[in-house]
Order: sequence, then structure tokens, then C-alpha cells
Amino acid sequence: MINISMLHGIILAIIQGISELFPISSLAHGVIIPALLGWHINRQSEGFLPFLVVLHLGTALALIIYFYKDWINLFKGFFKGVVKGNLNINEDSKTLYLLALATIPAGLIGLIFVHKLKKLFGFTDIAAFFLIINGIILYLGEQRRRKQGISKIADMTILAALTIGFFQSFALIPGISRSAITMVAALYLGFKHEAAAKFSFLLATPIIFAAGLLEVPKMIKLHLISFDAVSIVSGIAAGIAAYFSIWFLMKYFHKYEINALYPFAFYCVIFGSFVLVYRIIF
Repeated sequence: MINISMLHGIILAIIQGISELFPISSLAHGVIIPALLGWHINRQSEGFLPFLVVLHLGTALALIIYFYKDWINLFKGFFKGVVKGNLNINEDSKTLYLLALATIPAGLIGLIFVHKLKKLFGFTDIAAFFLIINGIILYLGEQRRRKQGISKIADMTILAALTIGFFQSFALIPGISRSAITMVAALYLGFKHEAAAKFSFLLATPIIFAAGLLEVPKMIKLHLISFDAVSIVSGIAAGIAAYFSIWFLMKYFHKYEINALYPFAFYCVIFGSFVLVYRIIF
């Protein structure tokens, strides 16, 4: 188990809930913030990742709650398509089919490389460096995006879904944001910001939730996690923060269809650079 106070747990939960959906890497912030503030948390201990998993479950539940109407319609349409023998029978059926396809690459790559990448989770300098890379990706993605004309996820091709799903796997690297890398890929393929963001959030839901469900039983069996007050309260805090983050971002990307990623790009580069300089000086 990781020894963490209620206050630190709630702060980390709020940061995770916000940074998981904002394209600024929750994993990087989960590693960097405790180091900058001098918290005595062993980020390389066996208990640190399980704590983050609990926070991610809170985020996944927030995504499910916010998009619950979408998910209900997606599954209704999908089952209608199964009955009719045509998954392209309606937009909802095709959208769920595309989401399922896009989940496959990251799932397979994650199973293969996650244990190797876990070793990087506790290193502040690595997280800060890749956070800068994340900012550069956002900047270049916004600058070189194709002319936007696609506003519906159902208009996505199978190849596009698999491509976005493949790029999602880079989020296993601390500092690379899941939402950033998937939105940039979608923008490059010609999607509008709002459609790219919605696909990113819907795509993140099964990945985050499944990862948590797979890890929690193992951690309980190994006595690496227990649902004590700190874990429960922190998970709830992460969920609340994530819900309001989704609400804000969906409105933001609906309003700003031009240069919408630049603020996040500048933040990642500036904050990541600050952390590296701070670490060198102090």
C-alpha cells in the first residue's frame, strides 16, 4: 500500500480528473506534482500505480455518466444492426463498431508493453520531457491539421478508426496525453475539433474502465490496494473533476474550431520546461 494523506489524495484526484481529459497528460501530472511540492510519496512503490488506477476508475465512471445517453443509443443501434445483419444500418451501430475497432490496437500494445513502461512512471524528468513532446505534438497537430469537414463519427473509415486507436497507445508513455494524441490524429484525418474530442472521450471510456477492472482484482489479491477512506474519497473527487472537465471541453471545442489546441500546447511546453529547469537548479 502507498502511504498518502487524505489532503494529498484529494489534490491528486482533482489534478488527475482534470488532466486525464484535458490534453495535458494525467500521468505526467501525477508524477510531477508530488515531486515539485515535496510530498513524501514513493512514486515508484508498488502502491502508487494502484492508487492511480482507483482515480482512473472515478474518471471512467464520469465519462459513462456524462455520455450515458450516447452509450444507450450506441448499443441500441448496434444490437439492431446485429439483428438485421448489417452493422452499418445506422449511425449509432457504425459508431460503436468503429469505437470497438479503435480500441483493439491500444489494448494489444498495452498488454505487450505496459509492464516495461511501468518502470518509467516514477521518473519526474522523463514525465516532464515527454510532456514537452506532448505540447509539440499538439502544436504541430493544430498547425498541420487538414481542412475540417467531418463532423460525425459515423463518417469515419475503418482505417481511420484503427489509426486513431494505434496512436492512442502512445499514451502509455508518461507525459503523452491520451486525449491529445487521439484528437491530433482525428484532426489530421479531417475531423472537426468537437467530433475529434467526442470520439477521444468515448474511446477512452472502455480503455480506462477495462484497465481498472483488470488491475483491481490483481491488486486486491496481492494486498496492494484496499478501498479505504482515502481511496474512496479520492476516486469520487477524480470523478467529479473529470465530469466538469468533460462539460467544459465539449463546450470549448464546440465554440472554438480554430486553433483550439494551442493553449494546451503552450502549457505543456512551458510547464514541462519549467520542471526540467527546476530539477537542474534545485
